[in-house]
Amino acid sequence: MQRRILICLPWAATFLGAQQEPTVRPGAPPEDTKLPNGKSQREEMLKAEYQKSLEDSATLLKAAEDLKIELEKNDSHVLSVNALKQLDIIEKLSKRIRGRIRRF
Repeated sequence: MQRRILICLPWAATFLGAQQEPTVRPGAPPEDTKLPNGKSQREEMLKAEYQKSLEDSATLLKAAEDLKIELEKNDSHVLSVNALKQLDIIEKLSKRIRGRIRRF
């Protein structure tokens, strides 16, 4: 019996040691990893997100201008299908931009 305990003891210590993960404080910023070119991965991600937001905002502006033209074209109080499509595009783009900004 004692021999079994001595045989299993190193295995149990290895198993328990492997299960322990390093503790991370809640609210602590994650470690910043570096890319092979030496730049910060987080900074590069932020730059890419910023560029996407700029592109989406330009598309959003064009869609809003198209909607304005479409609304001014019609004298009636009824929206055309094209105007509704423009509204859907505007909504989708604004949600995408808002989501990116809230993430970082």
